[in-house]
Amino acid sequence: MMIAMQQQLDFIAYIQRMLVEGDFSATYKFALLHALADVCVEHPMMYEASELNIDLARLAEKLIDLYWHHAVPFSSAHSGESALLKQNSGAQSKVIAVLYECQQNNIRSLRQLKLSPYWHTTYKAALDTLKTGPLWRLQILAKQEECFLYPHTKGKSYITLNAGIAACFRRFYDLVVYLAKNAWLQKIQSIKHNQALIGPQSQLHDFLFGFDRTALNKAKPVLVEIQKGQCFYCQKPLTSAIEVDHFIPFARYANDLGHNFVAAHRSCNNSKRDFLAAQLHRERWQEQNLDRHSQLLTDELTHYFHCDADKSLAVSNWAYQVASSNGAKLWLAKDRFELAGSKNVHALDLVAQTKYKYDS
Repeated sequence: MMIAMQQQLDFIAYIQRMLVEGDFSATYKFALLHALADVCVEHPMMYEASELNIDLARLAEKLIDLYWHHAVPFSSAHSGESALLKQNSGAQSKVIAVLYECQQNNIRSLRQLKLSPYWHTTYKAALDTLKTGPLWRLQILAKQEECFLYPHTKGKSYITLNAGIAACFRRFYDLVVYLAKNAWLQKIQSIKHNQALIGPQSQLHDFLFGFDRTALNKAKPVLVEIQKGQCFYCQKPLTSAIEVDHFIPFARYANDLGHNFVAAHRSCNNSKRDFLAAQLHRERWQEQNLDRHSQLLTDELTHYFHCDADKSLAVSNWAYQVASSNGAKLWLAKDRFELAGSKNVHALDLVAQTKYKYDS
């Protein structure tokens, strides 16, 4: 029972890491995650600890099911394929293009499609997409394969979910589907082509839950000053492309704290994305923002942000402890990561807490 409970915790941690550390250039991975959850619920299970073979043909059909309604024009103000929402930032996805062609030929339902001459072409497009894309990329986290759900055994007509994984998908189906759909929605909204179709509501999430970019710029001069004109991460001179980065990513902790900002090159900021920074960056952030320049940041930013060094430290400790427990990757530099180590993290927390206590 304890092993099963630990596996469930590991499963949730892995899904969380997948959505943060994975590279989702298109929506296919979200669709595959949704499809895997669906199949596990639809498949009767004898034992919770059993493996589960899933035919690629079944997953291909699931992709067609999930994308069918996406192939309908979204905007009445546009015509033809330009009215379709894109599933990636490049050309329209193959599955959507094929499904749209079917609908243009008076195919009005999935059942009708499966009985039509167009089914073979559609199924082949979905299967090829599955095998050349998301099936072997879903489990790439921070540029490395981590096959927690199923082995990357290519050349077969099926995949095998590892022991107990199907039971986890069944146990947490609602959560997995919610996370997949939410991430899918955000990806759709982030694509420039789609924003013209969706209209102002595409900015609704940022309006409700985002941060004030104008206020964020107020932190830039003081950060550049205390960093002596250097990028916080690469330590090279800052150019005109200067951005203010949330050191503990806003995606992890959606509140602005005055001590949680650093100035960075746009390229460094974009590379770091929603990853936690490596330990050497964390040490420098604590030394810079919580020790040496804590009072200056409070004086300069208190009119714009909540400034509380103790709270910033507590949030930092929480974020890195979670990362350590999950075995997450920490961002070091472009395409370079390190593993969050529990011993190093907890020792650093203790040293930081003690140091800050006496320095204050």
